[in-house]
Amino acid sequence: MTLTEFAKGATTFLVVIAAGFLSTTYVDRQFAAHIEAPSASTAACVGEDGGWKNWPWPNVPALSPKCGRDR
Repeated sequence: MTLTEFAKGATTFLVVIAAGFLSTTYVDRQFAAHIEAPSASTAACVGEDGGWKNWPWPNVPALSPKCGRDR
């Protein structure tokens, strides 16, 4: 491997890492900022039908409590 090839590879690696970091920062600013944190009364919970309530994200936390009327 020549020095030129090494420099190209290292530059490509750094550009990919920087692009990944910047895209995550962009997504956090654009999408997470629009969703307000839930209060204690509207926290994520599991409803009667087994579906998630008050959870705006596509992934859900494991072992969430049942909703108030299900307790």
